[in-house]
Amino acid sequence: MRHFGHERDGISGGSSLNGFTYPAICVVLRARRHRSGGIQIGGSEATIRGLDETGPMAARAKAWMSWSSGKDSTMALDVVRSAGDVEITALLTTVNADADRVAMHAVRRSLLEAQADRLGLPLVIVDIPSPCPNEVYEARMAKAIAAALADGVAHVVFGDLFLRDVRAYREERLDGTGISPIFPLWDRPTDVLAREMLASGLKAVITCIDRAQLHSDFAGRHFDAELLSELPVGVDPCGERGEFHTFVWDGPGFSSPLDIEIGQIVERDGFVFCDVCEPEEMTTPLGSSPEHSPSA
Repeated sequence: MRHFGHERDGISGGSSLNGFTYPAICVVLRARRHRSGGIQIGGSEATIRGLDETGPMAARAKAWMSWSSGKDSTMALDVVRSAGDVEITALLTTVNADADRVAMHAVRRSLLEAQADRLGLPLVIVDIPSPCPNEVYEARMAKAIAAALADGVAHVVFGDLFLRDVRAYREERLDGTGISPIFPLWDRPTDVLAREMLASGLKAVITCIDRAQLHSDFAGRHFDAELLSELPVGVDPCGERGEFHTFVWDGPGFSSPLDIEIGQIVERDGFVFCDVCEPEEMTTPLGSSPEHSPSA
């Protein structure tokens, strides 16, 4: 059984897609308070905090951005915002409650919140203990989607590029909910898209490597033209098959860059994770296995 999501977005799954296996998880939605607002879901009721329902944007359809903290989410968000057809009102992401990190990307919650602040958007954080039965995960995700619908959200935006089974699953899970998916980057040639990302000013670092597909030396490197030129034949320039995952520290829509440092690099279960942190967090260890976190 598949979960409602894929590793590069804010909603993640526990299935094997294109040879890449994602951990089984469940979700608990947790109240978060930060400068951009947030969401609280409890019992049978849900309310959104920090979302302005007035002004010139009110007439456009609302959408949540499925957010991984990585480059594809950042680019998809910029494309949708630039088009102006829908209003992005929140970032939706999952965080491993034990590791306190976005899964696969291994990104600290504090950096996730800093991204939201720079983008001027509230976070909808789904805290996930792991492991968890699929049916529990899907029930809780249904609750998150119900909360979005109650707030007038009409769409969820995803940064998927070409994995058709992933797209089909998203469409299936949203079918009949009253919310439809948007795939603004769909079927764009990924070699061209990767260079468009760089041209947009997007700055990212590689935080996770699948060693079965890419050498561990790429962990901790910046996503730039030099890296693209050195990727082996067969590795997707955007890492769409799970070859690598990123954390964006500056780019389109950011009010200012994040101040980051490259920390530990550790290997677990065939994956290499690079810790990215703010300078004052450098003494904090990488912690429990980030691969058991929800994917972003």
